[in-house]
Amino acid sequence: MTEPGRPADGPGADGADGTDGARPARRLGDDDVTARLSRIDELLEQVQTAPGPTARAAVDAVRALTEVYGEALARCLDRVDGTVTGRLVEDDLLDHLLVLHDLHPEPPARRAARAVERLRPALRERGGDAELTGVEGRVARVRLRTPGCGSGCGSASTGIEEAVREAVLAVAPELTAVEPVPETASREAAFVPLDALSRRPAPPLGRP
Repeated sequence: MTEPGRPADGPGADGADGTDGARPARRLGDDDVTARLSRIDELLEQVQTAPGPTARAAVDAVRALTEVYGEALARCLDRVDGTVTGRLVEDDLLDHLLVLHDLHPEPPARRAARAVERLRPALRERGGDAELTGVEGRVARVRLRTPGCGSGCGSASTGIEEAVREAVLAVAPELTAVEPVPETASREAAFVPLDALSRRPAPPLGRP
């Protein structure tokens, strides 16, 4: 019987074929990751609503495991330079994990700006648009343009506003709200380019 963690006997198992016998790690595509994240949410919801000490122990186990993986990710960041870190945030999954563990190197304003920029093509296809006009304190302000009706038009405006709010708060949970800016006021407000928000914040105390 094969021991746990060891490959079964056969070609490549003992390195006879010129390899060290290690099997390549199975990688997940973006769709696979999304499906698993959704499944995790479903399972956690079931566990959290289940009565009894077993359910509480399961939630505690998940929380402890998440904290350990977060610490491992932080230690990885301690060993790379800013160039590598900048490349990490380009990956949606890594970007999400950095936000989840409060390790993201970019300030909330820049993350909010990027989220709005990513959403704009889909909004434009439907005749709408959105622009980040600034972040004041913990509130992001966004100019919204809905299909054929300027900055406010019933359900269309509500749908765009909700989509923008979810996109921004998902990448910048430090923010507490996303508020639409009236069209007249937004014309006076300067659009915030991504380059203007690129300055990296000071690292937390105790971390290089």
